[in-house]
Amino acid sequence: MAATRAAVLGSPIAHSLSPVLHTAAYGALGLADWSYEAIECDEAGLSGLLATLGPDWAGLSLTMPLKRAVLPLLDHAEPLATTVGAANTVILTAGRRLGFNTDVAGLAAVMRMAGVTQEGNVVVLGAGATACSALAAVQKVGPSTVTVAVRARPRAEPLLAVAARLGVTVQLTDLGAGPLTSRRWDVLISTIPGAAEAAAAGLVASGALSARAVVDVGYDPWPTPLAAAAAAAGSAVVSGYELLVQQAAGQVELMTGHRPPVETMRAAGLAELNRRRNSG
Repeated sequence: MAATRAAVLGSPIAHSLSPVLHTAAYGALGLADWSYEAIECDEAGLSGLLATLGPDWAGLSLTMPLKRAVLPLLDHAEPLATTVGAANTVILTAGRRLGFNTDVAGLAAVMRMAGVTQEGNVVVLGAGATACSALAAVQKVGPSTVTVAVRARPRAEPLLAVAARLGVTVQLTDLGAGPLTSRRWDVLISTIPGAAEAAAAGLVASGALSARAVVDVGYDPWPTPLAAAAAAAGSAVVSGYELLVQQAAGQVELMTGHRPPVETMRAAGLAELNRRRNSG
C-alpha cells in the first residue's frame, strides 16, 4: 500500500507539537502507512510548496502566518473559512485543494470548558486570525456582543469585517483603558503574544483587569505571564494546549475520515511537552 503523507506548515515551525499529536492519532487508528512532518514555510514560499505536492499527500495543517495567505491558493474553501478569513487545514484530493477551519470548533469546545454562556460577557484580546476564529466560536456558544481590545485600531479592520459577516456586534476598545478595565469579565480570551500579552498580564496583576475565567491561546512556555497573573488573582485558567488538541482532532477527522482519538492525542502531546521542559 502506498504511503500517505501530511504535514504542518508555518514559520517558525520547529517547535510545533502537531507532528506528535497527529502521529499519535495515526498509531491509535492503525494507520501505519501515514506519516506527518513539520515543514518550514513562509507566505512567500507557500504557493511554490503547494505546487510540489503529489497524489501521496492527504492534507496540511497551517499555522502562522499562512492561515489567511492560503485562501487565494485554494480551489474551494468551506463557508466558515471564508467567513472568518482563515483556513488552518487544507485537504488534498483529486488534484484539488480544499480549505477548512477547525480552530473555530476547537475554540468553541474550549469556551464551553471555560463556562461561556449566552448570558455572560466576553472580551477578546487581539484582532488577528485567531481572534477572528474566536468571534465565530463565541457566536456558537455565547453572547451576540463581544468586546475586543486592541493596541492599534486600524489593525482591527479585518476582524470587524469578519464580525459583520458573522452578525456579531463588536465593541472595540483599547488594550489597557476604558471598558476593558471597568468591569469584571465572565471570560477573557487572549490571542496576543509578546509585549501586548505582558501588558495585559500587568493589568491583571494590578487588579485593573479581572475575569472569572481566562482562556490563553499560548501553551509553551506555560504558564504565560497572563495565565500566571490570572491564576494568582483567582481566575480559572484554560491553556491554549487544549485548543491545539481540539483543532488537531478536527484535522485528523478531515484528513483520515476516522473519529479522532482525542485522549490519546492529548496524552502524547503532554508527554512531549514534559520531555521538552525537563530537557531544557
